[in-house]
Parts: sequence; structure tokens; C-alpha cells
Amino acid sequence: MANDAQPSRLTPRIVAAFRPYSGRVTAVGLLILVTAGLGVVNPVLIQVVFDSALFPEGGPNLNLLWLLGGIMAAITVVTGGLGIVQTFLTNQVGQRVMRDLRDTLYRHLQSLSLGFFTGTRTGEIQSRVANDVGGVQRVVTNTVSDVLSNTVILISTLIAMLVLSWELTIVAVGTAPFFFLLSKLVGAKRRAVAAETQQSTAEVTAITQETLSISGIMLAKLFGRQSREIERFHQENQKLSDLVIRQQMTGQSFFTLMQIFFSLSPVVIYLLAGYLLTGGGANALSPGTIVAFTTLQSRLYFPIGRLLEVSVELQASMALFERIFGYLDIPAEIVDAPDAIELAPEQVAGAIKFDSVRVNYAAHREVSLPQGNPPEPAWANGSPATGSNGAESGGPTDAETRWALDDVSFDIRPGQLAAFVGPSGAGKTTISYLIPRLYDATEGSISIDGVDVRRIKLTSLAGLIGYVTQESYLFHATIRDNLLYGNPRASREELEAAATAAYIHDRIIQFPDGYDTVVGERGYRLSGGERQRLSIARVILHQPRLLILDEATSALDTASERYVQSALEPLMRGRTTVAIAHRLSTIIAADVIYVIDQGHLVEQGAHTELLARGGLYARLYEEQFEGGQVECYCEDGVVMTDGNIVYSDSEAGALA
Repeated sequence: MANDAQPSRLTPRIVAAFRPYSGRVTAVGLLILVTAGLGVVNPVLIQVVFDSALFPEGGPNLNLLWLLGGIMAAITVVTGGLGIVQTFLTNQVGQRVMRDLRDTLYRHLQSLSLGFFTGTRTGEIQSRVANDVGGVQRVVTNTVSDVLSNTVILISTLIAMLVLSWELTIVAVGTAPFFFLLSKLVGAKRRAVAAETQQSTAEVTAITQETLSISGIMLAKLFGRQSREIERFHQENQKLSDLVIRQQMTGQSFFTLMQIFFSLSPVVIYLLAGYLLTGGGANALSPGTIVAFTTLQSRLYFPIGRLLEVSVELQASMALFERIFGYLDIPAEIVDAPDAIELAPEQVAGAIKFDSVRVNYAAHREVSLPQGNPPEPAWANGSPATGSNGAESGGPTDAETRWALDDVSFDIRPGQLAAFVGPSGAGKTTISYLIPRLYDATEGSISIDGVDVRRIKLTSLAGLIGYVTQESYLFHATIRDNLLYGNPRASREELEAAATAAYIHDRIIQFPDGYDTVVGERGYRLSGGERQRLSIARVILHQPRLLILDEATSALDTASERYVQSALEPLMRGRTTVAIAHRLSTIIAADVIYVIDQGHLVEQGAHTELLARGGLYARLYEEQFEGGQVECYCEDGVVMTDGNIVYSDSEAGALA
């Protein structure tokens, strides 16, 4: 449970959310004052109706009764109309605040480093944006008006009751402090249960997102684990159901007791009035006074009860605000420096330099996740981030002494194809993440054309770099929309030229809807090679000066790889290219090959030079190709393995 200081810490931040709409909030306040004031008039007029119009000494006064009845009816109509305006403004302000909270949370999440997302489940993040923000909707929409209107009603009613009879008023409000104290205790319990409920909701959302995605459902079917997933979902769903019931029932006895007391209070007033009348207080308590007082009493108890309910709801919703602000309080590690500059692509030659770079993921430990999150992610425990192929996952237990990269220095000249190879977990993907600042180096510097990447604006840096990963991500949208993600302003001609350069245009126009074909979630309606060529066309439209290929073809069959390699050729032409490679056959022609092992740069040179040295590269090459059996793409379009023709160019096209 959060400590008692939390509400006072959160309240200024919640109030600040309403500040942009202070004018409308003021208008709501004025309407509340007017309607609350008018609301007291009718109960007070009841005394006049009874004592002066219905039961005066000379008999009923119908003229006065018509006048008073007309006034009461007019007040009711005016109050109703003002209530409609008040409700509109209240909901408008509440929904604007909710919109701002969601926008702010989403914007902040977009600014967080890649490490946060590699360590936090997507379903958990979705739950914060949707469920947690949605959970405070009632409080944000109604609390301000509820508190203000019920406070005004309470004060105005109390004054009217004191005017009618101070003795009855003392009895009527004497037990209120007890209920306020009890509501605070109930609210604290509701708050703790609300926190558990939202965490369970996040868990259900995460399980749903993971297991009902295409990858998740395919995995469950292939391994026959549907029953296990159904049971796991059922257990968490049952837990959520029990928590919701517990949350609803927490304090139910309190509210029932409160309602019973409020219902019986008029009986107490009637008895007390009887004793006062018996004792000679008949002049002070006329029948109209007693009726007016009991009417006001019911009007008094409603705002008291509502304020108590709001108090309980507000304390429960504090748990949700803590979760929302918990994410907002996570610092953005990768931000623009105060002196950051813009670099136009045409100004960049493409030189890349690493100078004594060291990376220790334990440095990210200072970024703590808010209460209620899953266990600390791998990147916070000193393990490298997972690359597109998982090559960088894992890591030793001693995070403080484990460097993902240790004193790595190299220079890549403009236009070079530089390949990075090495065993799994060596640090190759970490290098590819440092250039676009998906992470920052712990020590040392990375520069482009002599400018430290930390002094280049992030938007400018993104415009300079094109990134092709092993698993190309496509949105559940049309082919056209996915391609335009690389350059929203591209013309139809540019779009088709990029697709043609990526060897995918002819395949696209074979679809019934052509470029308007919806690719499905993550592009699963397309083959792996088609998805990869679409991602390459997207990067071609982006027109980067630097290209990063992270295992761009390792997941493809040989035929698809050949087409993707052909698509990459025009993309790499005239650009500096950094290629992370597992299949060494794809980087034999690289200008320079860097060999990484356990975070260290152990070798560098051309393919033939590295083979001649007999070092790690030569051993990797020998292990991978078993004595020289290696695929090659011959000039005549025939694919060969160890001198034997496997299939011709036409057969490769059919396979693709």
C-alpha cells in the first residue's frame, strides 16, 4: 500500500491537469453556486407554503399558493436547465483532461529508450495507457464538480437548517464526523485493492496480447499448448474477477450503515420535535418548520453521503494515478543535448567512428520502474539488449564487471561496406544500436563525420540512418501505407520506383488490390522474403546516408535471400553500410570486416586477409562452411554449392 504522503504528493499534479481549462472550471463553479443556492429556496418555501398558504389562521390562501407554486416550478425548471449546461461543461473538461493524460503518457513512452521496451511487456504498457487512464475517468470527470457542488449544498443547507432550528441541526449533524473517519479507513482499503485490481487487469491484457497475436497463437498451436494458455488465462481472469468483487464489496457495510442512518434520521427529528413541542416550544416549531427541516435534512444527508463516497473513490483512484505518474516519472535517457545540431543528409559524407567505446547495461539500473510492474527487465540487470535475432540476449551474473563492449575503436570511411561478425552475444547488435542512439555508450564516443551523435538532434539522426532488421515489422495496413512510413511525402512514381529497386513491384501488382493490399498483422499475409523486400523499399524511400543491416537475410531461404541481396545492392550503392552478419557468405565482399568477441574488437581486415591470419574469423568460417562448402551467386544467374548447380535463376524466381 502506498504511504499516507502519496495523496498530498499527487494532488498538485492532478490539479495541474485541470489548469489549461481553468476558465471552464470557473464557469462550472459559478453554475454550481447558482444551482446550489436555488436548490435551498424550494425547501425554505415549503415552510411558507404550509404556514402562510395552506394552514393560516383564516384558511388557505389560494392566490399565495399559486404564486409560491409558480416560483417553485420556475426554480425547478431553471435549475434543471443550468444542470444540463453544468453537466456538458463538466464532461467536456473531464474528457479533455483524460485526452491530455493519454497524450502525455503516449508521448513520454515514445521518448523512452529501447531498453525500457525490451524489458516491459507490451500488454503492461497497453494497460497503463488504456485501463489505468480509463479507470480514473469517473474521478476526473465528476470529482471536481461533485466536491464543489456537494460542499456548496452542504453549507447552504446547513445555514438554512440553523435558521429553522439550531437544536434539531445539532442532532442532525452530530454523527457526521464519525462517518468521515470511517470513510477514510474504508478508502484506504479500497485503494490497496484497486492497485491489485489494476495490476491483475494489466496481467490479463498482457496475456491476451501475447497469446492472441499471430506469433503467440501459432506457437501455441504448433506446440499443442492451447489448453495450458486457456488455463493460464482462466486463472488470471478468475483472480481479476475476485479482486473486482472484493473492491466492490469493500466498504459496502459502511455505505449500508450510512444509508440506514440517513433513512432513520427523520424519525429521530420527529421524536425530538415532539419533545420540544411538549416542553412548550410550539411557537418555535410550527408544522411548516418541521416539514421544511426534514426536507432540508434529506438534502443535507445526500451531499454528506456523496462526499463520503467521493472520498472513498478518490483514495481508490490514487492507486491508478500512481501507476500513470509512475510511468511519466521514468526519465528519458536518450534526449537531445542543449547544443544539439541539425545535419541535413546532403551534408553528410557517411564516416563513422567509434572511439574507445564501452557499454555496460548495468548503468541503466538507475531507471526504476513504477510500483506494480513486472520484475526488472534484463537491461536493468546488466544484460545486453536482445537483438532482432536474440544474439545479444543473456549475459553473466556479475553485471558490474561485464562490458557489452569494451574499448572498441574503429573508423569506417564514407561509402564503405563494413561487416561485423562474431559469436552470439559478442556485442554486434549493441554496435548497431549505438549509431542511431537506441542506447548511449557508457564511455567513449560515436561520431558521424566527426560530430558526436549525442550532439545531433534525434530527428536529424533518424533522417540520416536507414535500419533493416532480420524481422521486418509491418503495420496492419496497406502496402502503400507501410511504404510511405519511410517518406510520407513520396509521390506515386517515387513509391513505385522504390518498390522496383527492391524487386517487389512486380509481386505487388500481382495482388488483386495492388498497393492497396492489406498485409495483415506484422505482415503475415506475405512471405518472409516479400516482407523483407517491402522493408527495403521503405528504407529506399527514406533516402538515408547511412545504412545498418542487422542480420537482414539470415532468416530467409536461399532463393529469398538472393532476391533480398539483389534489392540491397541499389540501397547500399553510394552509402556507408554497417552489416551485422551471421551468415558469412553475405559479407565476403565487404570492404572491411570487424570481428567482435566478448565485447572486444579482436580482428579487422578484408575476407582474404582474415582467412590468411587463421584467427577467430577463419575458425568461424571453417565451422560454418565445413571445409569450404559455401553458397555463391554466380554471374550467369546459377546458384552453386561446392561446385554443384542447385537451381537456376528461373527456378529461384519460382521459389520466391
